[in-house]
Amino acid sequence: MALDLLIRGGTLVTPHGPIRADLAVEDSRIVSLALDVFAPARQEIDARGLHVFPGVVDAHVHLNEPGRTHWEGFDTGTRALAAGGATSFLDMPLNSSPPLLNAQAFAEKRALGEAKSCLDFGLWGGLTPLNLTELDELAACGVIGFKAFMSHSGLDEFPAADDATLFEGMRAARRAGLVVATHAESDGFTRTLAQVAREHGQTGVRDYLASRPPVTEAEAVGRAILFAEETGAALHLVHLSTARGVALAAEARARGVDVTAETCPHYLHWMDEDVERVGALLKCAPPIRDVGTREALWAALKAGLIDTVGSDHSPAPPDLKTGDDFFAIWGGISGAQSTLNVLLEGGYWQRDVPLELVAAVASLNPARRFRLGGKGALHLGFDADLALVRLDEAFTLTELHDRHQGNPYQGQNFRGRVQATYLRGQRVFTQTPGGAQFNDSVRGRLLRPIPMQAENS
Repeated sequence: MALDLLIRGGTLVTPHGPIRADLAVEDSRIVSLALDVFAPARQEIDARGLHVFPGVVDAHVHLNEPGRTHWEGFDTGTRALAAGGATSFLDMPLNSSPPLLNAQAFAEKRALGEAKSCLDFGLWGGLTPLNLTELDELAACGVIGFKAFMSHSGLDEFPAADDATLFEGMRAARRAGLVVATHAESDGFTRTLAQVAREHGQTGVRDYLASRPPVTEAEAVGRAILFAEETGAALHLVHLSTARGVALAAEARARGVDVTAETCPHYLHWMDEDVERVGALLKCAPPIRDVGTREALWAALKAGLIDTVGSDHSPAPPDLKTGDDFFAIWGGISGAQSTLNVLLEGGYWQRDVPLELVAAVASLNPARRFRLGGKGALHLGFDADLALVRLDEAFTLTELHDRHQGNPYQGQNFRGRVQATYLRGQRVFTQTPGGAQFNDSVRGRLLRPIPMQAENS
């Protein structure tokens, strides 16, 4: 019988390093990784000159359906992800309306994802004071884990988890065998600094940055780790903006706490000077910091202390990204398409980050952390989720596929261009001389974490 797909002559980026080999796909899975595969195939691709990466697994995305599809939706958001080499993503529970706080909201969002997403997807459930009694129900639905804010989320319908709520939520997550992801900033600290600044008419970019200093992240990270250590919960610290936060996670892991650390492309690519120059398109929380902090994050990534890199793609309509008061502008960066570009340009090309480490933080580690079986690596029997990349191609990013044109990465120069993306052996995206092409017949599936033994205590 003929293979479904045979990719010949490419350089495969495996967990053990790049190797030259053919990759064969049958029934959506990788069935051979060998120097020469002699078998007929229904489709054969000459991949000489290309690197074959495992598809990016973006564990931190806000696609906002239902209710705020005009901010971003499954259709446009997943096209942007696919153009950046992603094949799977985990959607956050807030920004949609209603937020994903119960089984009914899960069912509605799942149906929309299955109807519109061209990539496989998982769904985070919320952890707020409003839905502590709903966590077991959400776990039974198949959420990836629970997301909590330790500071104001920006949306009243998704309130921050006070200490008691976060602690009890971690106990529930441990019983269910799920991860708790935390937005770790000290609410009392940041709220007070922002209030004082605005009372004095200090509402500019630098005033906003100064209202969320690194210590506000470190304090909240330490508190979240303490709760995880006390409860035995698995903790994932999202969008860490400082190497100090990363170091706290590494120290806790060394003493046996189940904790992982995520950073984002915008903290690795941009600096505070860029926020002043670009403005609202680079507003986020925690904020983008100075060049020294950026370089310290790269050093931590290269040392293996950062587990995952997620886009935290969080766009908003143009009217929410304008205004004279920088505190009042919606905080969120459009970056779904650029994660692999930043890791290749800033990491591989500029700082000698090995390709297998790029693939680890973008694909393998998030797949492992959230127990997405058969995802994240070029292994026999795994899903044929692939990104074909011309590693040495220099280009300017001009063609973007998310809903709004307000994307700070537009016009940035990168090396390492995604030529094609395959989900379970099906082509989703192709970069042609005339522009991007998408296969609209491909639809993603819901991803559930592989069950692990839950705790009864």
